[in-house]
Amino acid sequence: MTTKTLAIVSAGFSRGAPRAGSELRPSAILGSGLLDSLRSLFPDVYLDDEIPEGADLPHSQDLDFAGMKNLQSVSAATRHVSEKVESYLKAGSVVLTLGGDHSNAIGSLTGSNKGIREQMNTDIAVICVDAHVSINTPETSPSGNIHGMPLAFATGVAKVKGDGIFDWIQKEHLVNTRRLVYIGTRDVDEKEMKILEDHGIKVFNMEEIRKFAISGHSYHTFTDRYHRNGIEKVMEELFDYIGTSVPVHLSCDIDVLDPEWAPSAGHLVPGGLSLAEGQYIARRVHATGRLAAMDLVEVNPTIDLPGVPKTVGSACILIKEALGATE
Repeated sequence: MTTKTLAIVSAGFSRGAPRAGSELRPSAILGSGLLDSLRSLFPDVYLDDEIPEGADLPHSQDLDFAGMKNLQSVSAATRHVSEKVESYLKAGSVVLTLGGDHSNAIGSLTGSNKGIREQMNTDIAVICVDAHVSINTPETSPSGNIHGMPLAFATGVAKVKGDGIFDWIQKEHLVNTRRLVYIGTRDVDEKEMKILEDHGIKVFNMEEIRKFAISGHSYHTFTDRYHRNGIEKVMEELFDYIGTSVPVHLSCDIDVLDPEWAPSAGHLVPGGLSLAEGQYIARRVHATGRLAAMDLVEVNPTIDLPGVPKTVGSACILIKEALGATE
């Protein structure tokens, strides 16, 4: 058992997505027995389920801005999450943020970077496992939904701000794009590709992961199966790139998994990671001993109702593996 405490920030907010339902996700996850499992891993687990400020702003008052939808509520709610995450990290806790839609990652990532920077005088490395790269800007987004923009705001790629609209994001909040790595992407807009190239952001997409599998030779052990699947090679290259001494934020959109394992994800994209591959990523991150924070988003209990238990179960497995469960 670790000597650190765990703070869980329940960020039940879904105004960044076009479809409601992901705001129910924290209670769906926590109600599945996850809390008891985590209490066996940490000496103290604190659940912060305060409703994010702005989450209940009437739609009639939540006006669009610069092509973005529901800006007032998303900006206010993500600021709330950011401040929570920052404060718990500075107090020495490991922080788990449960969304909600992916816009919540604006809060969890900025809070992580500021908290770690003030505590350890370094930037975090962000490992983002996602079917998408979620780095559209207000100018490039085809929909205006902010759940497709969290990494743009968390890195400062998105520059749009207004009075009360993301004006709380300062330099010390921003994730260093040279310490941002994606795994499992397979649905990336053309303009997002340009952003990735312009900023030199490292991406291991599903095509590359499967190429690593094909390029393997003969294998004889259990762990060699991950070589065959490409994940072990990916994780080796990832840690060669970011190093093993930097604090890590593991940012998970459940849609990184193939719909077989996460049928109730907010945006289904076939051809994703298997649950075993997701588990391997989580285990490798935990093994560094450098996991400072984690978020998991986009489980939507209103999508594919028969598939909800499987999706929630997959999410719980990833969380427990990343935080040190050995079962």
